[in-house]
Amino acid sequence: MQFRFQHIKLFALTTLFLCAGFSAFAAKIFIPMDAETQTNHLKAYGIAYAALKQGVEVDWLLNYKGGSFGMDETESMERLCKLRGVDYQVMSDAQYGGILNEIANPDFNGDVIKLEKAPKIAVYTPPNKLPWDDAVTMVLTYAEIPYDKIYDDEVLDNKLATYDWLHLHHEDFTGQYGKFWGAYRGTAWYQEDVRTQEAMAAKHGYKKVSQLKLAVAKKIQGFVAGGGYLFAMCSATDSYDIAVAAQNTDICDVPFDGDPIAPNAQQMLDYTQCFAFKDFKLSENPYEYEFSNIDNTNFRRVPMESDYFSLFTFSAKFDPVPTMLCQDHTTTIKGFMGQTTSFRKEVLKTSVLVMGDNKAANEARYIHGEYGKGTWTFYGGHDPEDYQHAIGDPPTDLSLHPTSPGYRLILNNVLFPAAKKKPRKT
Repeated sequence: MQFRFQHIKLFALTTLFLCAGFSAFAAKIFIPMDAETQTNHLKAYGIAYAALKQGVEVDWLLNYKGGSFGMDETESMERLCKLRGVDYQVMSDAQYGGILNEIANPDFNGDVIKLEKAPKIAVYTPPNKLPWDDAVTMVLTYAEIPYDKIYDDEVLDNKLATYDWLHLHHEDFTGQYGKFWGAYRGTAWYQEDVRTQEAMAAKHGYKKVSQLKLAVAKKIQGFVAGGGYLFAMCSATDSYDIAVAAQNTDICDVPFDGDPIAPNAQQMLDYTQCFAFKDFKLSENPYEYEFSNIDNTNFRRVPMESDYFSLFTFSAKFDPVPTMLCQDHTTTIKGFMGQTTSFRKEVLKTSVLVMGDNKAANEARYIHGEYGKGTWTFYGGHDPEDYQHAIGDPPTDLSLHPTSPGYRLILNNVLFPAAKKKPRKT
């Protein structure tokens, strides 16, 4: 009897010791995202994504040290941080709890968003990718975040439903081949693009490329309405809205589809179909490298050395979505140009949320909105680390820009679908 009591007592003491030991050694990986302590912000997003792929839940600490990440400490994740050159700290549960308490303070503009599942990512990009670069595919590759390339075949075959997040590569959804005809119609790459696009249209039973692109745009619209997350940059933003607005008319001139623009094309635009823009005026000149007056490129007078835009500061506890999308280690972002550099505020719908702008130029650079059950985000400009990217320029080497705040905005959008949805506070 005495032996049995001593055995039970020993077992209890051993269990208590083990529990205390597990508590003492339980740890978190904390990945700071501020300017002072993180030297590779872009790779850090890849660490968060890799953790989600391994089934490790990630805390996104909004507005805490630049939008830091926290997760349970595992040997594999710590090793991955070291391998990829991402700065991190291993801290006890008690230390990490102190951070959570600081964020929970009503006076601190922060929140903790749980990231639960790695989103499945698709990039809409042509197989015969033209000789310029796409910022999103470059940063996904650099951050080591996997994605699938899809194009018209996959979209029209209803493959979008298998993805959570879709990026539109530098694209022209109007069927005007990027309005490059005026300057580049004699080049081999432009002629090859026309042949490829026309063959794709014929393959799917369309007489014109504009009809093919409209069908694709409508599929994308359905993807968003059903709960998908859409992200687009440069000309894929305004050309998309122009294409769906022009679904009942012909806005392509002779060089693009063999017949003139419809005489009343401007009056036939249906702005209710657009995600972001209204009351815009088409550019009907085939020689002009512009689609409409949505883009502010031809209106702005901003010297390169003073070309910056500012991110808005949102209430993290009440507006977690725009707060997530604006996480950065600075609120001032270097400007950069593109075929569509920025959006004139006069043509924005009232429902559009402006998240970044240049007030002096009266332009929005970074905008967001809801459509059906999903969301869309448009980001003006072509490459955040190449001020005025030209055809034929070499690709940007992101290993030279691992802390790029402009590229961080793209990766915020990549992780956004992983967030556990929280009811909006009132």
